[in-house]
Amino acid sequence: MGLIRRLRVTRRAMERAMLGVSLRDRIRNVEIRRRTRITDIAQRVAKLKWQWAGHIVRRKDGRWGPKVLEWQRRTGKRSVGRPPTRWTDDIKRVAGSRRIQAAQNRGISNSLQKTYIQQWTSIG
Repeated sequence: MGLIRRLRVTRRAMERAMLGVSLRDRIRNVEIRRRTRITDIAQRVAKLKWQWAGHIVRRKDGRWGPKVLEWQRRTGKRSVGRPPTRWTDDIKRVAGSRRIQAAQNRGISNSLQKTYIQQWTSIG
């Protein structure tokens, strides 16, 4: 989430530069966003992440992408303490165990995508 925060700050700085507005002008971020009509960077990142995960799940050509996402250690044990969040853990939280079936059906996938984007951007 720190990375998303830094991306948002950078995007706001770029928007101010595009408009020729400085921080001394004290124009609110909401007004700047309204003028530029640029989508939130966290929403864009979440949408691209969801789309890429669906693309990888739908692949049937035997490449290593789906295998890497489902990879388990040989010992089956993870380190002591809170385990680091894996990339797929975030997707599983929204789609659950039915994510493979959901990826096959574009309608279900699109509705889950909206839920995922909403959850992902609310925590950032």
